[in-house]
Amino acid sequence: MIDQDNGVNDGAAASGPLKGCRVVELGSTVAGPFCARLLADFGADVIKIEQKEGDAVRSMGKVKNGRSLYGASILRNKRIVSIDLRLPEGRALAKRLCEKADIVIENFRPGTLERWGLGYDELSAVNPGLILVRISGYGQDGPYSQRPGYGVVCEAFSGIREVTGDPDRPPARVAVSMTDYITGLYGAFGATMAMLERNRTGQGQVIDSALYEAAFSFMEPHIPAFQQLGHIASRAGSRLPGHTPNSLYTSAEGRHIHITAGSQSVFQRLAQVMGKPELLADPRFATPVARSDNDDEMDALVDEWTRSLPMTELERLLDGAGVPASRIFNLEDIFADPHYRARNMLVEPEDRELGPVAMANVVPRMSRTPGAVRWSGRDIGQDTVQVLADELGLSPEQITELSEAQVIYSAGAFTPTRAVEA
Repeated sequence: MIDQDNGVNDGAAASGPLKGCRVVELGSTVAGPFCARLLADFGADVIKIEQKEGDAVRSMGKVKNGRSLYGASILRNKRIVSIDLRLPEGRALAKRLCEKADIVIENFRPGTLERWGLGYDELSAVNPGLILVRISGYGQDGPYSQRPGYGVVCEAFSGIREVTGDPDRPPARVAVSMTDYITGLYGAFGATMAMLERNRTGQGQVIDSALYEAAFSFMEPHIPAFQQLGHIASRAGSRLPGHTPNSLYTSAEGRHIHITAGSQSVFQRLAQVMGKPELLADPRFATPVARSDNDDEMDALVDEWTRSLPMTELERLLDGAGVPASRIFNLEDIFADPHYRARNMLVEPEDRELGPVAMANVVPRMSRTPGAVRWSGRDIGQDTVQVLADELGLSPEQITELSEAQVIYSAGAFTPTRAVEA
């Protein structure tokens, strides 16, 4: 039952359109875990396999009480099993889990699964409907396939870094693992499409999701411009070239607001709210093409106006005039914002060490079969015993033997008390 005030779900049972789908996650760091987290949010039963020392994502970002705050979110809704894949006994256990799965997600260097006896040919021989999502830096083949892939490095290779940042400075980066997220999203999209196709044919397939290709796909407007015109896109700062005014401007107190008014109808409204209707008759600014040809002068006029007013007044005037604009939000702004609160975009599932821990809610929203945050990221090996017993039928004696041989690792259990729906 959903409490409309806080979005809390009284139970932690899986729900959503992927309920009944079994996923095994062999990936690490960001792209693989994010891909699996998307599926878990919408009801898939995700079993994450990690080494005893834990996924590297647990050491990224901030930590409180020895607990990864990043891990609390990106590892949410998953059952966590610790198996040493460096040992043949560990790989045998992983293979058995994969043979029972609908989807397997991995982001090792191409060829690693094959060396471990976990390649698609081996797994699909037992499970022909298996869908294998393979995330790598440069793809499963090609001359660069064996290069180590890292999101920000593949951004550089994709060309997207060249167009990111200010023109008078070196290329900038977004302060999150953006390319890893894009690639994980493509991987999850590919997996769900493959499941639809499997419903018709009964056959699985391999999804080859490369970091550089995911980033390159976002270069869409610049690719034909080079091929047709020889134009090499470069950094434009906060501007959107060819669509003016569409940039960052400064308020009276020195904060920044982004205003987008490149289309003719919106620019007419901006000129009115600025108290400068004469701009509409000025040949430098009268049309979208003219404004783009005179973008420095146009932006200077808008910035002169924004600097004369405090942020709250700018927001009030622009919103009233129907001009798309927003201050540059920080996390303090987000936590205080009424729209985030009304849309229940911040949720706080219970964590054994942190108590209620804030994270972004599930997106996209589905009206009939919504996803849910059922629990925060669990400890390394927290579900090892339960998964090996329930899914593989191992006896307590077998589990003890594997533990003593350090093939597996298990940690104490923690039962979440509530789930939060999208």
